[in-house]
Amino acid sequence: MVILTCHPARLPRAAALWPMALLCVWVGLGQGCSRSPRPQEGVPFSRAGASSSPYPVIIREVAGPPEIATGLLDDKGQPVTVGCATCHSTKAPNAAARLGEPLRDFHQKLAGQHGSLSCLSCHDATDGYASLRLADGQRLPYQEVMKLCAQCHGPQYRDYLNGAHGGMIGHWDLTQGGRVRNNCIHCHDPHAPKYPTVTPAPGPRDRFLKEEGHERK
Repeated sequence: MVILTCHPARLPRAAALWPMALLCVWVGLGQGCSRSPRPQEGVPFSRAGASSSPYPVIIREVAGPPEIATGLLDDKGQPVTVGCATCHSTKAPNAAARLGEPLRDFHQKLAGQHGSLSCLSCHDATDGYASLRLADGQRLPYQEVMKLCAQCHGPQYRDYLNGAHGGMIGHWDLTQGGRVRNNCIHCHDPHAPKYPTVTPAPGPRDRFLKEEGHERK
């Protein structure tokens, strides 16, 4: 239960915020108090407290390994793409290549900004960059990219498990229906994941309040 308190002089402004308060209560009730189990990409799972529910939670999969567009079309008019190994197998891996620094041989237009990571911090060069690489050296398929993100972004992944992020479509209450969520890189560019700074839109306007001092007419 959520209880809102407010100084009497601020009651008019607080009254304009009651829809947001109700939304917070609704979301809190939908989320429950228990921690959700770890989701797997593309695999249904049931949230804590809804194990008897027939409805799944689906994490959208990502395509992988990625391919590079050549700018050419085949005889059917379809774009021609090549795998990473097509080019990377012609040169030894460059362990010194880091995001944010100019790249000479491949991906010259890539202007990444993701801490001080090198390309090999996340990409596995042993198979021609067709896989990802965890911090302990374990090879990881591209479809499991969330595991890669989670090893450094623990708080964000914790929040994801509890319902934040993910662009959810579907039901909070899994006894009423299923749920579909986005993968990390559906919304974040893995090479430059920070969102641009934006200015929030003005709050709702109460037609019964004046602009100056928020006094009633």
